[in-house]
Amino acid sequence: MTSKTRTPLRLGSTGPTVFPLSLGCMGMSGMYGASDDDESVATIQAAIERGVTLLDTGDFYGMGHNELLIGRAIKGRRDKVQLSVKFGALRGPGGIWGGVDNRPAAIKNFLAYTLTRLGVDHIDIYRPARLDPAVPIEDTIGAIADLVKAGYVRHIGLSEVGPETIRRAAAVYPIVDLQIEYSLLSRGPEAKIFPVLAELGIAVTAYGVLSRGLLTRSQATGPSDFRAYLPRFTGDNAARNQQLVATLEQLAKGRGVRPAQLAIAWVRAKGASVVPVIGARKRSQLDEALGALELELHPDEVARIEQAIPASAVAGPRYAEPLMQHLDSER
Repeated sequence: MTSKTRTPLRLGSTGPTVFPLSLGCMGMSGMYGASDDDESVATIQAAIERGVTLLDTGDFYGMGHNELLIGRAIKGRRDKVQLSVKFGALRGPGGIWGGVDNRPAAIKNFLAYTLTRLGVDHIDIYRPARLDPAVPIEDTIGAIADLVKAGYVRHIGLSEVGPETIRRAAAVYPIVDLQIEYSLLSRGPEAKIFPVLAELGIAVTAYGVLSRGLLTRSQATGPSDFRAYLPRFTGDNAARNQQLVATLEQLAKGRGVRPAQLAIAWVRAKGASVVPVIGARKRSQLDEALGALELELHPDEVARIEQAIPASAVAGPRYAEPLMQHLDSER
């Protein structure tokens, strides 16, 4: 990789500098079906060796399994990584979802367990995974700010929230980034959310940049793979979306790159403050994603890609309708 493509980016106006790609570790804990712990650890360590600094996780991924896995991978490497952790989602013993809890007392409890599982004394970016409708965002951010003052957290981030919530949160304490789904097939944040982030000096850590594997023709592996329940992967929607994938493949072939690399390069081209979160579970996937850093798209190329794959042609929402209604970012 050239030095230009490895240039660190600052997360917002008050955040840390990070490698231009982040490694999202959720898929290493069963969300996409079975995974291999040894390969996951090897992938995390390979990412660190290649310069990746920001590792993203959630304390509810695999009911703590993901944090334990990362803790194993970063042992002896803590000074080389920045840890981004989401909290608040409740899980049951069978993996069921139990809602969201962003009360100040719960946040401190969540963090205590997170620090122990990861084997660290602080978290670099701590963020609520979803807005808790029962708790004012000011109370949630205020509680994290107390943890910053106590030295357990370095920075505060947000996830999947809309403009009003972003403004209210930023009025309490500086927000370094918003984590939100953003890809060729999920461009919703462009209209109302991104302008607010630019105004307030808040970066974007974009997850789902490959639309959960849809853009690379990855399919649900079985009932334990939550993509089996996502509208874009099922029924007529799946068939219609594959036409868009075929178009992406043609565009990538013309550029001499892989479809995944073109999709990642498109996200990077959308702004200097956008950091793609790459959900690589294997070293081979990591290699492919890092290859996208060699690809720079000019504005006219970005426009041609968007014209060939219009957002209006995407079939189905990114989650089932009941879940979409709970997303503050979709209001």
